Amino acid sequence: MKPNNHIKIPEKKIGVLLVNLGTPENTDFFSMWSYLREFLSDRRIIELPRIIWYPILYLFILISRPFRSGKLYKKIWNKKKNESPLKVFSRNISNKVQKKFNKKKILINFAMNYGKPSIKAELNNLSKLGCTKVLIFPLYPQYSATTTASVVDKVFSHLKKIRWQPTIRFCPPYFDDKIYIKALSAEIKKQLKEKKIHSKKILCSFHGIPKKYFLKGDPYHCHCAKTVRLLNNEFINTKIEFDISFQSRFGPEEWLKPYMNEKFAELLKNKEKNICIMAPGFAVDCLETLEEIKMEGKKEFLEMGGKTFSYISCLNDNENSIAMITKIIKRELSGWMN
Repeated sequence: MKPNNHIKIPEKKIGVLLVNLGTPENTDFFSMWSYLREFLSDRRIIELPRIIWYPILYLFILISRPFRSGKLYKKIWNKKKNESPLKVFSRNISNKVQKKFNKKKILINFAMNYGKPSIKAELNNLSKLGCTKVLIFPLYPQYSATTTASVVDKVFSHLKKIRWQPTIRFCPPYFDDKIYIKALSAEIKKQLKEKKIHSKKILCSFHGIPKKYFLKGDPYHCHCAKTVRLLNNEFINTKIEFDISFQSRFGPEEWLKPYMNEKFAELLKNKEKNICIMAPGFAVDCLETLEEIKMEGKKEFLEMGGKTFSYISCLNDNENSIAMITKIIKRELSGWMN
């Protein structure tokens, strides 16, 4: 029997924390400055020694880039909710997945690696609600030290500072998971039909990383390439062919190739003037997909001589996405729920 003065302990539950990259709180200078400062201060993102990087970051990048980034975010900002699409979709996914589980036993929350809600805040919330076991689900299909490993760093950094730690489990990268490939394939077929896209060439564009990270052992390029190969296998009995490119370069050094605009030039040289593009490395649509690909990518391709440009949206919070995430969670929690 508990003594009368015993602290109140809620009933034990299992928590699931869906973690996405992050988002600024608004498009104004200070919001962008705060977000970019946190993002670009991560040693997983920028590996330069701090004595070299911080002067560049604070004296140059954080003076001008918040203005430029704010203008880009304004182009895709959800004005009704006053949030970025990434946060809107991430919250929707969390809410929809929660409906697939008994809330008295399993709680589904979402967090941002950079920005709000933070990983620290949401882990604290889950603990207060009685979650003694927590599954961390990084919403990055393909592993990279710049994404998945950064989430792991944040989680363990928080755990080092708390007394009562929950048991933690991480969802593995799902770049070659049959559940993920089937969800992508179903969504591709659905959107090709709905949008009446007739292009037989689909370019899969992934967020790039510096080439030197790959040479140091980051498996990201291999994971991206395998996702594309598995998609080609899924569509082997059709005339649709998938190819690969990388986008979102930052700085003067070489990044993973082929670059998206170089791939445009190659396709046009081969008389491929009708292109369809998708971004299977992103769980939800965000700045890099909506502005960089859907808007600027289209403009660039057509200016280079292309005729039609079609975009297949990310899985976002649609049925294929919710079914996929639910199945993966159930599989990863199977040992805990028995």
